[in-house]
Amino acid sequence: MQELKKFEVWFVTGSQHLYGDETLRQVDAHSKTIAEALNQSSEIPVSVVFKPVVTTPEAIYNVCMDANRKDNCIGLITWMHTFSPAKMWIAGLKILQKPFVHLHTQFNRDIPWSEIDMDFMNLNQSAHGGREFGFMVSRMRKNRKVVVGHWQEADVQRQLGVWARAAVGFHTMKHLKVARFGDNMRNVAVTEGDKVEAQIRFGMDVKGYGICDLADVVATIQDTDIDALCADIEEKYEVADELKKGASKHESLRESCRIELGLRKFLEEGGFNAFTTTFEDLHGFKQLPGFAVQRLMADGYGFGAEGDWKTAALTHVMKVMATGLEGGTSFMEDYTYHLDPSGQKVLGAHMLEICESIAENTPRVEIHPLGIGGKEDPVRSRFSVAAGPAINASIMDMGNRFRLVVNSVEVVKQEHPMPKLPVASALWVPKPDMKTGVTAWILAGGAHHTVFSKALTAEYMEDFAEMANIEYLHIGEGTTVSEFKKELRWNDLYYHLNQGI
Repeated sequence: MQELKKFEVWFVTGSQHLYGDETLRQVDAHSKTIAEALNQSSEIPVSVVFKPVVTTPEAIYNVCMDANRKDNCIGLITWMHTFSPAKMWIAGLKILQKPFVHLHTQFNRDIPWSEIDMDFMNLNQSAHGGREFGFMVSRMRKNRKVVVGHWQEADVQRQLGVWARAAVGFHTMKHLKVARFGDNMRNVAVTEGDKVEAQIRFGMDVKGYGICDLADVVATIQDTDIDALCADIEEKYEVADELKKGASKHESLRESCRIELGLRKFLEEGGFNAFTTTFEDLHGFKQLPGFAVQRLMADGYGFGAEGDWKTAALTHVMKVMATGLEGGTSFMEDYTYHLDPSGQKVLGAHMLEICESIAENTPRVEIHPLGIGGKEDPVRSRFSVAAGPAINASIMDMGNRFRLVVNSVEVVKQEHPMPKLPVASALWVPKPDMKTGVTAWILAGGAHHTVFSKALTAEYMEDFAEMANIEYLHIGEGTTVSEFKKELRWNDLYYHLNQGI
């Protein structure tokens, strides 16, 4: 989690000169105390940086402009200690390009019943100072998160930490480069999308390459490097006997290692953090990249199969957001159902490419035939996923907007062995239940590819959607099909009208 400390959120406190220098000195001292405490909180993974109290339109404008200029500043925590007349914030908020969270708190937790006087009241005016600020932000239609409660409260710090991780994700998306090897799987709709609008909305840059561009790099990999990687894999994994050095299928493992090393080289030299492949375009490859993709994802790369660049980008972003958290994050697909009325479930998997970060045990490296792609049998790692809460998230291009849909799910233990299933898999029950969850997902136009995470919750994704100013839909406890249909209709109307606002 230390690597997230390179990112800063600035603690900016609003006040005014009406109350005199002594009051402002106390405001400044209180602000420093809160900023330092938040910076030390285990719930907040980024650096919280105190900024001098702002009391004029010029000071507010300047701190917002400075935040825009500093790349590792990913957002602001704003707090109105006293009463900061909100017209002072207009110019700053108009030019602010970073997300911000409104912390509605006060320095003291309790009212000092026997001591309270007007001096105390003048100093501690957050209750209505925050309302003044809130009005202006709403009047300007600015997205933000509002966190209410005492700054020492555990849940307040947790909410700030969730927002901070979402801000890291949004910052990551703005600087993301995605490499697409080949195009989308032919005739598939949901993996398509407007890459120009994606760059305008998110900042990410999606670049296309012929598969031969990658094959040329793979061909440069030296045998000594392949030998070293094969030895490392045999040490770290449970490897099938036929793939071990000297065995009948060892050359297939060597080919997988050659592909992995070539992919790494291409991505590193190009500064890419995510990539896509498709089994319909494998010219120059002996096998579909499977195990190589799994290992790259485990190292933080985003991936999308069949040219799915949106899921590739979201996979990397969510992995960065989850840095230091337990559980893992992976590319995923709803593959098949168990429709027994006594316990309906979804089996999630893919042809090969499921990330090892979600494995409940040491993955086993195996080789099996693949009925599509027309290439040699590919190597893959195989494992199951431990029981517990998780989410599935997916971004779709709806034509006039991007939509982020999230389903909270409960992963369940795989009680029945599946010895003939040659891929990694997870078994889960969608919330609030199988029929409602799947119905709502389909009504929302949710993609068949998702990002599955045991590390993040829907709250992280909602904060991210607010920052990116995209539509957000959550399917979870309390969701009903009737109310979900209404939300879809209201959203359609809002985004239609919003084009003219």
